[in-house]
Amino acid sequence: MRSRVDISIIVPIYNASKYIGKCIDSLIGQSKKELEFILINDGSTDNTEEVIKGYNDKRIKYFKNKNQGIGKTRNFGIDKAIGKYIMFVDSDDYIDKDMCKKMFEKAEADRLDLVVCDFYNVFDNGGCGEVRLLNFDKTTLKGMPCLLNKINLAPWNKLYRRDLIINNHIRFVEGLKYEDAPFVVSALDKANGVGKINECLNFYIIHSNSETTIRDKRIFDIIKIVDIIRNYFKGKDYMKDEVDILTISILVNYNIQQRMQIDKKIAMKFIDESFAYLEKNVPDYKNNKYFKKRIFLKRLIEKNKIITKLYCKIYSGWKL
Repeated sequence: MRSRVDISIIVPIYNASKYIGKCIDSLIGQSKKELEFILINDGSTDNTEEVIKGYNDKRIKYFKNKNQGIGKTRNFGIDKAIGKYIMFVDSDDYIDKDMCKKMFEKAEADRLDLVVCDFYNVFDNGGCGEVRLLNFDKTTLKGMPCLLNKINLAPWNKLYRRDLIINNHIRFVEGLKYEDAPFVVSALDKANGVGKINECLNFYIIHSNSETTIRDKRIFDIIKIVDIIRNYFKGKDYMKDEVDILTISILVNYNIQQRMQIDKKIAMKFIDESFAYLEKNVPDYKNNKYFKKRIFLKRLIEKNKIITKLYCKIYSGWKL
Protein backbone atom coordinates (compact mmCIF):
# COMPACT_ATOMS: atom_id res chain seq x y z
CA MET A 1 0.00 0.00 0.00
CA ARG A 2 1.42 3.38 -1.06
CA SER A 3 2.02 5.84 1.74
CA ARG A 4 0.13 9.12 1.73
CA VAL A 5 2.06 12.05 0.24
CA ASP A 6 0.96 15.47 1.40
CA ILE A 7 3.83 17.44 -0.14
CA SER A 8 6.10 16.73 -3.10
CA ILE A 9 9.37 18.65 -2.75
CA ILE A 10 11.09 19.22 -6.09
CA VAL A 11 14.85 19.85 -6.08
CA PRO A 12 16.62 20.60 -9.39
CA ILE A 13 20.32 19.82 -9.04
CA TYR A 14 23.31 20.78 -11.15
CA ASN A 15 26.89 20.40 -9.86
CA ALA A 16 25.82 20.93 -6.25
CA SER A 17 27.92 18.28 -4.52
CA LYS A 18 29.19 20.86 -2.00
CA TYR A 19 25.69 21.80 -0.86
CA ILE A 20 23.21 19.05 -1.69
CA GLY A 21 23.96 17.08 1.48
CA LYS A 22 22.85 19.92 3.74
CA CYS A 23 19.77 20.43 1.56
CA ILE A 24 18.76 16.75 1.72
CA ASP A 25 19.44 16.62 5.46
CA SER A 26 16.96 19.46 5.96
CA LEU A 27 14.35 17.58 3.91
CA ILE A 28 14.57 14.19 5.55
CA GLY A 29 14.74 15.88 8.96
CA GLN A 30 11.32 17.51 8.54
CA SER A 31 8.93 17.11 11.48
CA LYS A 32 6.21 16.32 8.95
CA LYS A 33 6.77 12.88 7.45
CA GLU A 34 4.17 12.50 4.68
CA LEU A 35 6.52 13.80 2.03
CA GLU A 36 8.30 12.79 -1.14
CA PHE A 37 11.58 14.26 -2.34
CA ILE A 38 11.96 14.50 -6.11
CA LEU A 39 15.69 14.99 -6.67
CA ILE A 40 16.55 15.67 -10.32
CA ASN A 41 20.17 15.57 -11.41
CA ASP A 42 20.29 17.89 -14.41
CA GLY A 43 23.44 16.47 -16.01
CA SER A 44 25.89 17.20 -13.19
CA THR A 45 29.56 16.59 -13.95
CA ASP A 46 30.75 16.52 -10.32
CA ASN A 47 30.05 13.84 -7.69
CA THR A 48 26.48 15.02 -7.00
CA GLU A 49 25.09 11.56 -7.81
CA GLU A 50 27.45 9.89 -5.34
CA VAL A 51 26.26 12.18 -2.55
CA ILE A 52 22.58 11.57 -3.33
CA LYS A 53 22.99 7.79 -3.51
CA GLY A 54 24.55 7.88 -0.05
CA TYR A 55 21.08 8.50 1.40
CA ASN A 56 18.73 5.65 2.22
CA ASP A 57 15.26 7.14 2.54
CA LYS A 58 12.32 5.57 0.72
CA ARG A 59 10.77 9.00 0.20
CA ILE A 60 13.60 10.00 -2.14
CA LYS A 61 12.81 9.71 -5.85
CA TYR A 62 16.02 10.21 -7.78
CA PHE A 63 16.15 11.02 -11.49
CA LYS A 64 19.19 11.61 -13.67
CA ASN A 65 18.69 13.52 -16.92
CA LYS A 66 20.94 15.13 -19.47
CA ASN A 67 21.43 18.84 -18.88
CA GLN A 68 18.22 20.63 -19.84
CA GLY A 69 18.15 23.77 -17.71
CA ILE A 70 16.30 24.58 -14.52
CA GLY A 71 12.96 25.45 -16.15
CA LYS A 72 12.61 22.11 -17.92
CA THR A 73 13.94 20.29 -14.86
CA ARG A 74 11.32 21.82 -12.55
CA ASN A 75 8.59 21.00 -15.09
CA PHE A 76 9.84 17.41 -15.13
CA GLY A 77 9.51 17.36 -11.35
CA ILE A 78 5.93 18.68 -11.52
CA ASP A 79 5.04 15.83 -13.88
CA LYS A 80 6.46 13.30 -11.39
CA ALA A 81 4.85 14.80 -8.26
CA ILE A 82 1.93 12.99 -6.60
CA GLY A 83 1.54 15.09 -3.44
CA LYS A 84 -1.50 17.19 -2.60
CA TYR A 85 0.88 20.17 -2.49
CA ILE A 86 4.15 21.02 -4.20
CA MET A 87 7.22 22.83 -2.89
CA PHE A 88 10.44 23.82 -4.64
CA VAL A 89 13.80 23.88 -2.88
CA ASP A 90 17.04 24.92 -4.58
CA SER A 91 19.88 22.42 -4.25
CA ASP A 92 22.14 24.80 -2.35
CA ASP A 93 19.42 26.02 0.02
CA TYR A 94 17.92 24.36 3.09
CA ILE A 95 14.72 24.70 5.10
CA ASP A 96 13.58 24.90 8.72
CA LYS A 97 12.64 21.53 10.21
CA ASP A 98 9.03 22.64 10.67
CA MET A 99 8.57 24.36 7.32
CA CYS A 100 6.51 21.59 5.69
CA LYS A 101 4.36 21.09 8.78
CA LYS A 102 3.58 24.79 9.21
CA MET A 103 2.98 25.50 5.52
CA PHE A 104 0.73 22.43 5.13
CA GLU A 105 -1.31 23.20 8.25
CA LYS A 106 -1.78 26.82 7.11
CA ALA A 107 -2.96 25.73 3.67
CA GLU A 108 -5.38 23.19 5.06
CA ALA A 109 -6.79 25.38 7.85
CA ASP A 110 -7.41 28.41 5.60
CA ARG A 111 -8.14 26.51 2.36
CA LEU A 112 -5.32 28.16 0.50
CA ASP A 113 -3.98 27.42 -2.97
CA LEU A 114 -0.73 29.24 -2.23
CA VAL A 115 1.15 29.86 1.02
CA VAL A 116 4.11 32.23 1.33
CA CYS A 117 6.64 32.55 4.16
CA ASP A 118 9.47 34.88 5.12
CA PHE A 119 13.04 33.70 4.63
CA TYR A 120 16.68 34.20 5.50
CA ASN A 121 19.34 35.47 3.11
CA VAL A 122 22.47 33.50 3.98
CA PHE A 123 25.71 34.81 2.50
CA ASP A 124 28.66 32.55 1.83
CA ASN A 125 30.88 34.87 3.88
CA GLY A 126 28.88 33.88 6.96
CA GLY A 127 26.40 36.74 7.11
CA CYS A 128 22.69 36.15 7.52
CA GLY A 129 19.68 38.43 7.45
CA GLU A 130 15.92 38.09 7.71
CA VAL A 131 13.72 39.03 4.76
CA ARG A 132 10.28 39.98 6.02
CA LEU A 133 7.62 40.25 3.36
CA LEU A 134 4.30 42.07 3.62
CA ASN A 135 1.97 40.60 6.24
CA PHE A 136 -1.50 39.85 4.92
CA ASP A 137 -4.57 37.74 5.62
CA LYS A 138 -6.16 35.32 3.15
CA THR A 139 -6.62 37.14 -0.13
CA THR A 140 -6.28 36.94 -3.92
CA LEU A 141 -4.18 38.91 -6.36
CA LYS A 142 -7.28 40.62 -7.73
CA GLY A 143 -8.28 41.61 -4.20
CA MET A 144 -4.76 42.77 -3.36
CA PRO A 145 -2.85 43.67 -6.57
CA CYS A 146 0.13 45.01 -4.59
CA LEU A 147 1.14 41.42 -3.81
CA LEU A 148 2.79 41.38 -7.23
CA ASN A 149 5.45 43.68 -5.81
CA LYS A 150 5.23 42.89 -2.10
CA ILE A 151 6.21 39.22 -2.21
CA ASN A 152 9.27 37.84 -3.96
CA LEU A 153 8.77 36.15 -7.32
CA ALA A 154 10.97 33.16 -6.52
CA PRO A 155 9.32 29.72 -6.23
CA TRP A 156 11.15 28.38 -3.17
CA ASN A 157 9.51 30.02 -0.13
CA LYS A 158 6.05 28.93 -1.16
CA LEU A 159 3.66 25.97 -0.99
CA TYR A 160 1.39 25.37 -3.98
CA ARG A 161 -1.72 23.23 -4.15
CA ARG A 162 -0.89 20.72 -6.87
CA ASP A 163 -4.33 21.10 -8.47
CA LEU A 164 -3.65 24.83 -8.86
CA ILE A 165 -0.62 24.05 -11.01
CA ILE A 166 -2.02 21.09 -12.93
CA ASN A 167 -5.54 22.40 -13.63
CA ASN A 168 -4.24 25.77 -14.83
CA HIS A 169 -1.34 24.29 -16.82
CA ILE A 170 1.16 26.50 -14.98
CA ARG A 171 4.68 25.76 -16.16
CA PHE A 172 8.15 27.22 -15.92
CA VAL A 173 9.48 29.00 -18.98
CA GLU A 174 12.04 26.78 -20.71
CA GLY A 175 15.17 28.00 -22.43
CA LEU A 176 15.38 31.37 -20.68
CA LYS A 177 17.17 32.52 -17.57
CA TYR A 178 15.03 34.06 -14.77
CA GLU A 179 12.35 31.53 -15.70
CA ASP A 180 10.76 31.37 -12.26
CA ALA A 181 9.05 34.79 -12.15
CA PRO A 182 6.30 34.02 -14.74
CA PHE A 183 5.54 30.75 -12.93
CA VAL A 184 5.03 32.48 -9.59
CA VAL A 185 3.07 35.32 -11.21
CA SER A 186 0.69 32.86 -12.86
CA ALA A 187 0.23 30.82 -9.68
CA LEU A 188 -0.40 33.98 -7.69
CA ASP A 189 -2.96 35.17 -10.21
CA LYS A 190 -4.82 31.85 -10.48
CA ALA A 191 -4.90 31.09 -6.74
CA ASN A 192 -8.34 31.39 -5.15
CA GLY A 193 -6.70 31.85 -1.76
CA VAL A 194 -3.25 33.17 -0.92
CA GLY A 195 -1.97 33.30 2.66
CA LYS A 196 1.21 33.91 4.59
CA ILE A 197 3.13 32.56 7.54
CA ASN A 198 5.04 35.35 9.25
CA GLU A 199 8.10 33.25 10.00
CA CYS A 200 11.45 32.77 8.26
CA LEU A 201 11.36 29.12 7.23
CA ASN A 202 13.61 29.01 4.16
CA PHE A 203 17.38 29.60 4.07
CA TYR A 204 18.31 31.13 0.71
CA ILE A 205 22.04 30.92 0.02
CA ILE A 206 23.69 33.80 -1.84
CA HIS A 207 27.04 32.96 -3.42
CA SER A 208 29.43 35.73 -4.36
CA ASN A 209 30.11 34.06 -7.73
CA SER A 210 26.60 32.78 -8.46
CA GLU A 211 24.64 33.29 -11.67
CA THR A 212 22.59 35.97 -9.95
CA THR A 213 25.63 38.08 -9.14
CA ILE A 214 27.85 37.52 -12.20
CA ARG A 215 26.19 38.89 -15.31
CA ASP A 216 26.76 37.56 -18.82
CA LYS A 217 25.05 37.84 -22.20
CA ARG A 218 22.02 35.94 -20.85
CA ILE A 219 21.14 39.11 -18.96
CA PHE A 220 18.99 40.02 -21.99
CA ASP A 221 16.60 37.20 -21.00
CA ILE A 222 15.27 39.39 -18.19
CA ILE A 223 13.74 41.78 -20.75
CA LYS A 224 11.99 38.81 -22.38
CA ILE A 225 10.74 37.65 -18.98
CA VAL A 226 9.36 41.11 -18.19
CA ASP A 227 7.60 41.09 -21.55
CA ILE A 228 6.07 37.67 -20.80
CA ILE A 229 4.67 39.01 -17.53
CA ARG A 230 3.33 42.19 -19.15
CA ASN A 231 1.62 40.18 -21.88
CA TYR A 232 0.14 37.84 -19.28
CA PHE A 233 -1.65 40.75 -17.60
CA LYS A 234 -2.72 42.46 -20.81
CA GLY A 235 -6.42 43.35 -20.53
CA LYS A 236 -6.43 43.18 -16.72
CA ASP A 237 -6.64 46.90 -16.06
CA TYR A 238 -6.72 46.48 -12.28
CA MET A 239 -3.13 45.21 -12.49
CA LYS A 240 -1.71 47.95 -14.75
CA ASP A 241 -0.16 50.14 -12.04
CA GLU A 242 1.47 47.19 -10.29
CA VAL A 243 2.73 45.70 -13.56
CA ASP A 244 4.31 49.03 -14.47
CA ILE A 245 5.97 49.24 -11.05
CA LEU A 246 7.27 45.68 -11.43
CA THR A 247 8.60 46.44 -14.91
CA ILE A 248 10.46 49.52 -13.69
CA SER A 249 11.81 47.93 -10.51
CA ILE A 250 13.19 44.89 -12.36
CA LEU A 251 14.80 46.78 -15.22
CA VAL A 252 16.38 49.61 -13.22
CA ASN A 253 17.73 47.03 -10.76
CA TYR A 254 19.31 44.99 -13.56
CA ASN A 255 20.64 48.17 -15.15
CA ILE A 256 22.49 49.02 -11.95
CA GLN A 257 23.73 45.45 -11.65
CA GLN A 258 25.58 45.90 -14.94
CA ARG A 259 28.36 47.29 -12.78
CA MET A 260 29.12 43.60 -12.15
CA GLN A 261 29.15 42.76 -15.85
CA ILE A 262 32.49 41.45 -17.09
CA ASP A 263 31.94 42.58 -20.66
CA LYS A 264 31.53 46.37 -20.94
CA LYS A 265 29.92 46.13 -24.39
CA ILE A 266 27.25 43.75 -23.10
CA ALA A 267 26.58 46.06 -20.16
CA MET A 268 26.13 49.15 -22.31
CA LYS A 269 23.97 47.28 -24.84
CA PHE A 270 21.74 45.94 -22.09
CA ILE A 271 21.25 49.38 -20.56
CA ASP A 272 20.34 50.75 -24.02
CA GLU A 273 17.79 48.00 -24.63
CA SER A 274 16.37 48.21 -21.12
CA PHE A 275 15.73 51.96 -21.35
CA ALA A 276 14.30 51.53 -24.86
CA TYR A 277 11.87 48.94 -23.48
CA LEU A 278 10.81 51.27 -20.68
CA GLU A 279 10.32 54.21 -23.03
CA LYS A 280 8.15 52.09 -25.33
CA ASN A 281 6.06 50.25 -22.73
CA VAL A 282 5.95 52.67 -19.77
CA PRO A 283 6.39 56.06 -21.50
CA ASP A 284 5.84 58.08 -18.32
CA TYR A 285 8.13 55.86 -16.25
CA LYS A 286 10.18 58.75 -14.83
CA ASN A 287 7.09 59.98 -12.98
CA ASN A 288 6.10 56.55 -11.67
CA LYS A 289 5.47 56.28 -7.93
CA TYR A 290 8.17 53.61 -7.74
CA PHE A 291 10.76 56.40 -7.67
CA LYS A 292 9.04 58.36 -4.93
CA LYS A 293 10.36 55.94 -2.31
CA ARG A 294 13.90 55.97 -3.67
CA ILE A 295 16.49 58.24 -2.12
CA PHE A 296 17.52 61.20 -4.29
CA LEU A 297 20.85 59.80 -5.51
CA LYS A 298 19.38 56.41 -6.48
CA ARG A 299 16.47 58.12 -8.18
CA LEU A 300 18.86 60.34 -10.13
CA ILE A 301 20.93 57.40 -11.37
CA GLU A 302 18.06 55.02 -12.12
CA LYS A 303 15.97 57.44 -14.18
CA ASN A 304 18.72 58.52 -16.56
CA LYS A 305 20.43 56.24 -19.07
CA ILE A 306 23.59 58.35 -19.37
CA ILE A 307 24.04 58.60 -15.60
CA THR A 308 23.35 54.86 -15.21
CA LYS A 309 26.11 54.09 -17.72
CA LEU A 310 28.48 56.53 -16.05
CA TYR A 311 27.80 54.98 -12.64
CA CYS A 312 28.51 51.45 -13.95
CA LYS A 313 31.70 52.59 -15.66
CA ILE A 314 33.03 54.33 -12.54
CA TYR A 315 32.08 51.44 -10.24
CA SER A 316 33.65 48.85 -12.54
CA GLY A 317 36.81 50.82 -13.23
CA TRP A 318 36.25 50.77 -17.00
CA LYS A 319 37.95 53.47 -19.01
CA LEU A 320 35.58 56.39 -19.57
